[in-house]
Amino acid sequence: MILKYIPLDEGMMIMDEAIVKAKKIIEGYPETKFSGEEYQRFYRCVYFMCTYHGSNEKTMQLYEKFRNSFEESIFSMVLPSLINKQGENLLREFVVIWSNYKLMARWLCRFFEYLDRFFIPQHIELESLNGISFSCFREMVFKKLYCRFIEAALTLINQEREGLQIDLELLKNVLDIFVEISDYRGVNYYEDFEHILLTEISGYYSRVASEWLLHDSSAEYVQKVFWCLNREKQRAHQY
Repeated sequence: MILKYIPLDEGMMIMDEAIVKAKKIIEGYPETKFSGEEYQRFYRCVYFMCTYHGSNEKTMQLYEKFRNSFEESIFSMVLPSLINKQGENLLREFVVIWSNYKLMARWLCRFFEYLDRFFIPQHIELESLNGISFSCFREMVFKKLYCRFIEAALTLINQEREGLQIDLELLKNVLDIFVEISDYRGVNYYEDFEHILLTEISGYYSRVASEWLLHDSSAEYVQKVFWCLNREKQRAHQY
């Protein structure tokens, strides 16, 4: 491929086009697609800016632009869509937002791919492109709203335990995200949720068992214990 000189301002404007269109996905248009011609245009722009002589400064600016595109999307679109929601509505929006966010990230990672191949391996202190997309969401969204996600999930589980119909698929999707978004530093959000859930279950059945012991025979008590144990096993499998 013949190298082409692209001035910094021109290159940044070209990549702004890619970012603006990719953000439409997070705005609620997951069907947004890029043509093969668009992909080649954006990829080559990054390639030329990275490989042309004396372009190291441009390359770092492209890296920062990639990161900033996620931070800005989170501030302007992701957080406002989640911050005022509660309970099941919060979880439902969370699942949709995460799916769209990952789709947007896949497109942007493809456009900026040459950074992963050329620039980032030479600077071991820098995160990979995929790592940036995950860490931005984890630090700016997930950690900020984690307690509310936990509370909403536990509420659904308690409602189901009390005999109400809940959206089991929604709950499973949320817990899958807990697994997916756990970071490489050893923070496992699913295991953390599991610990919180088990603590709450312990308190719940301690209260229930005290009532049973007051009113039920030993046989009835044991029967209820085994019935509840089987139900909890089923819930664990479903979730």
